[in-house]
Amino acid sequence: MSIIFERIDHVMLCIPVGAEQQARAFYGGVLGLTELTDLGYPIPNGAIWYQIGNIQLHIRAEESGGEISQRHPAFIVADLENARQRLMDANIRLRNDSQIPDRKRFSFWDPFDNRIELIEMLP
Repeated sequence: MSIIFERIDHVMLCIPVGAEQQARAFYGGVLGLTELTDLGYPIPNGAIWYQIGNIQLHIRAEESGGEISQRHPAFIVADLENARQRLMDANIRLRNDSQIPDRKRFSFWDPFDNRIELIEMLP
């Protein structure tokens, strides 16, 4: 069975460590995006989340020159466990991501070291 992609959920961009206020000035100030601050749970890893239409933009600080960047798109899928099994059957590298109360999720890497996150929303 193929992976059933429903829509993009978010895109994560990375900024230098310590540049959070500059990011807020640009994305919230210059671009006028609405920062998401009251989701009923803490936003993971000190990220800054913005709403853009029906998707989100996630901004996260990361050290430069370290491991592979955490920049990535995230897609909502219909059956996360089917997607996981399909990728495991193809020997694709997977990583379970931190838990967020309203979703199940994991990431995988394509052959070019691009990280892609898959999400199934919980009822």
